[in-house]
Amino acid sequence: MTDFATSLRTHLAGSLRASHVGTSVRLGGWVHRSRNLGGIVFVDLRDRDGLVQLSFGTDWASAEAIAAAAAVGVESVVQVEGTVVLRDAATRNSEMGTGEIEVRATAIRVLGPAVTPAIPVARGKGEKLPAEELRLRHRYLDLRRPELQATLVLRHHLLQETRRYLAERGYLELETPILTKPTPEGARDYLVPSRVNPGEFYALPQSPQIYKQLFMTCGFDRYFQVARCFRDEDLRADRQPEFTQIDIEASFVDQEDILAMAEGLIGSLWRTGGQDAPAQFPRMTYADAMERYGCDRPDVRYGLEIADYSDAFRPLEFGITQAALARGDRIRGIRIPGGAAWSRKQVDELESLAKGAGAGGLLRVRKADGKYDGPIAKFLTPEAEQAIALEEGELALFVAAADRISNPALDRVRQECAARLGLASPDERRFLIVTDFPMFEQDPTTGALGAVHHPFTSPNAADMAAFPDEPHRWRATAYDVVLNGLELGGGSIRTHDPAVQSRMFALLGIGDTDEQERRFGFLLEGLRAGAPPHGGIAFGFDRITMLLAGATSLRDVIAFPKTTTARSLFEGAPTPVPPEGLAELHIRVQEG
Repeated sequence: MTDFATSLRTHLAGSLRASHVGTSVRLGGWVHRSRNLGGIVFVDLRDRDGLVQLSFGTDWASAEAIAAAAAVGVESVVQVEGTVVLRDAATRNSEMGTGEIEVRATAIRVLGPAVTPAIPVARGKGEKLPAEELRLRHRYLDLRRPELQATLVLRHHLLQETRRYLAERGYLELETPILTKPTPEGARDYLVPSRVNPGEFYALPQSPQIYKQLFMTCGFDRYFQVARCFRDEDLRADRQPEFTQIDIEASFVDQEDILAMAEGLIGSLWRTGGQDAPAQFPRMTYADAMERYGCDRPDVRYGLEIADYSDAFRPLEFGITQAALARGDRIRGIRIPGGAAWSRKQVDELESLAKGAGAGGLLRVRKADGKYDGPIAKFLTPEAEQAIALEEGELALFVAAADRISNPALDRVRQECAARLGLASPDERRFLIVTDFPMFEQDPTTGALGAVHHPFTSPNAADMAAFPDEPHRWRATAYDVVLNGLELGGGSIRTHDPAVQSRMFALLGIGDTDEQERRFGFLLEGLRAGAPPHGGIAFGFDRITMLLAGATSLRDVIAFPKTTTARSLFEGAPTPVPPEGLAELHIRVQEG
């Protein structure tokens, strides 16, 4: 690859092929492995493009060069000179891109000697990786692994494709501030003290939400940004305190305009990652998703759908279900093919999952040898059995509770059953767009309203007209893009009328005009200056990369990630600050 030629090298090591036979080359890279066979020394040289085998033999290399090759330590940086030759047929390695050739080296120079690495970069077949904490502590070595390098190269290509796709459609890449105003959106802000304004703080942005809306009021019509965002929240495998999102906003659009653009972008990214995606994604309403799957991001690769069995249980003399129905709750459940053969222990494990998700327990019945069997079978009348309608070998599991309890419980049970039955094929990709989310969620105790997405989402105009005094019934013009049960991104059409936006704040408990101005005055000012209808979407770029790379954790697709305790092990952050540093920021740490 002549584009990589410099005064210190002519080619990338991993780019050499049979077409280079006879070429004199100068290479630079890291010593991956070395083998001293007495009369000849083999060194595998690694660079960003791959591996190539070097050979130092008495027929073409000096004794000094052979000795230097034998003495060089693994992971040392070297420069070598030699000639590309074909390997003997018996020694060719089909698992290496350079496996047909080797470089007969005549000279080697150590440019960067390396101490014995704390963790190995080269691994044999079947050899396990070191513990993740150890790899994160020595990330400079971990990132030398070809598989991690390939992931970061993929990340680069996905970034470039994002920019190409959106720029070609008139979107402008505009930047928003990193030091901004604290405006909590559901997670905690990271606060930054101001030295020159004692006692005052910036916040790191959880998203560029307000700024991208202000761009629309400025007339920048179509905006995007590969944005760094920060949220001080508990971590999981698919969460990091700092993350990257593809942030998009457009003016004079409706929901379908945004979704068509989103489908096209996702399709383009999936093709860049070597996979296919449909031109259009199926739509499902939030209400339908919750009713059938108990989840607003359902995995639709398999069935096991939730059904309402309240009518089947209504006539029965069974205290648990009678009490639930009397409260206005429902009896909902799923039928599991083949589940009748599961042991009591296996079903108890499912019940533990349901309890962990908030349910009081699972009601269970199965059909085996043509008969209903199980703890609740004795309560079932022939009419109830006919209504439940189990097939031979099926197990039915029910939750008698309010939907807010049964939904997460049955969703968790459904996912576990699918895993046991092998129903979720990793090679199957089922995209989905979920629409018509509730505008607000209502606290079951206090009745207070909270925004399901964020307070800048536009409520459904028809719902506002039909139920003016029942905002808990309003739907939002909000949407999520889902793949196999994972949310890829979400967005909404925004509120562009300042009077409606002010009412939304009031419904969320920010009714005082002065309080609205203090917290969101810069947005309201922009809307009062004349704002077009606008909306957008944001995609989790790290998660997209994780899926396309086939990784299991976001930490595998971020160069220097944090642990699940929000620590960066390589540089040792966060760290205490000396008292004089805190004093300069007008901060004092209070013990306990």
